[in-house]
Amino acid sequence: MKNIEDIIRNNRDLFEDTEPPKGHFDRFSTKLEERFHVQGVKRSIVPYLLKAAVVTLLVTLSSLWIWDNFLSSEGKRMTLGDVSPQYREVENYYIHQVNLLENEINTTAIIDDPEHKDMLKSEMRSMDSVYVQLQKELKANPDDERIISAMIEHYQTKLEVMSYIVNQLKSIRDEQENINGNEKVSL
Repeated sequence: MKNIEDIIRNNRDLFEDTEPPKGHFDRFSTKLEERFHVQGVKRSIVPYLLKAAVVTLLVTLSSLWIWDNFLSSEGKRMTLGDVSPQYREVENYYIHQVNLLENEINTTAIIDDPEHKDMLKSEMRSMDSVYVQLQKELKANPDDERIISAMIEHYQTKLEVMSYIVNQLKSIRDEQENINGNEKVSL
């Protein structure tokens, strides 16, 4: 090694002035290919096909998701307001009354037992599930007066049940206040 370095240093001016002869780089790459059996880089079409398949799959899945969640009306329910403006007014009235009674139940509720609270909430949810089923039936048969009547009757029944619950809660609260008031008087 020392010998080669000395030769290059001593003959530096010879190496800097001249260019390699024509075809030097071609001959050099040919010798490398022969020595290491290096073949030209082959590009496969498989990665491009895989990328195209993935993009196609993503576009298809996103299109199906958008269709299912935004454009399709299959899973949506129909309300009374969708039938006619008069039924919309009726439905708004009952919804308003139900909301008022729910607020009153929540403010009047003196139920300390979580089991009773859960039971009350469960009963309300079961009543709502009946209404959801009626909405689905209305979507299937929008002109069926029997379904419309059943939905209105459902609201009326729900209001009656909720009014009964509010009255019972108020009477319990009044009894407890009377008992607490009598205890304070006797002290």
